[in-house]
Formats: sequence, structure tokens, C-alpha cells
Amino acid sequence: MRSIVPLLLFIATFTLALGLAMPLMNVSKLYFFEENPSLLSIIQSLWGGGDQLLAIIIAFFSVALPITKLGVAQMAAMQGRSTARSWHNSVALLSKWSMLDVLLVALVIFGVKTSGLATAIAQPGLWFFTISALLSAVATHFIVQPDPK
Repeated sequence: MRSIVPLLLFIATFTLALGLAMPLMNVSKLYFFEENPSLLSIIQSLWGGGDQLLAIIIAFFSVALPITKLGVAQMAAMQGRSTARSWHNSVALLSKWSMLDVLLVALVIFGVKTSGLATAIAQPGLWFFTISALLSAVATHFIVQPDPK
């Protein structure tokens, strides 16, 4: 199964890029106004709107951590099995935080839907982002697993 790791990491990297750039959700207000923000446009809007701290937090957990996790996983995949185990500890630590942003977006969609002021529907960016997180978790699991004999 170790031979599939490079493919999983490639797909995870590709879907992460799509997840960052494509719309996360469609928000409709009063049937007239509609927005389709991507994760990067949300961060940019927060920064421009004076919420720099929130923009930095979201950028850190939603952009920097997943990119770092994929980079560390790719380094671990290129190493030998004994070195991969030490890399896996780093990846495991990063993995604990990488689904936080998916949960955050899901909570925002739930909040908008229950408020009655607008409707929110998940868009492909959220699904691509989730696929990236799951594929990178599967890939890192295979990195340290011994091959069957």
C-alpha cells in the first residue's frame, strides 16, 4: 500500500488548492443578494475589513497548517521507514488541527441556516478541502505502516 502514498499526496495537494480557491458556500439573503466566498476571499475580506487577528487565525489553521502537513507528509514519504516514523509524529500533531476549519465552515453554514436571515449551501470548495484533509490522513497512515509480507 506504500506505493499509493505519492498518488494520495498528489491528489490531496491538488484538492487543497481547489478547496482554497473555489467557493466554500453559497449564501443567499432575502432572495436578492447572493455570495459565493472562497476561503482565500474570506481571509482577504476579513483583513480588508479590519479583522486582521481573525484573518491571521483562519489563515493559519486553514491555509498554513494544511500546506505544512502535506509538505511534512511528502518529506516522510521520501524517507526510509525508520525516519518516516519520526516524521509521522509531526504529521499526527498537524492532523489534529487540520479539520478544525472544515468544522468551522460547517458551523457557520448551520448558524446561517438556523438564523432564518439567510440560506447557506455547501459548495465544491468545502468538499475539496475535506477530501484533501482525509486523503492526507490516509496517506500519512500508510507511510508508517509495514508492508504486508
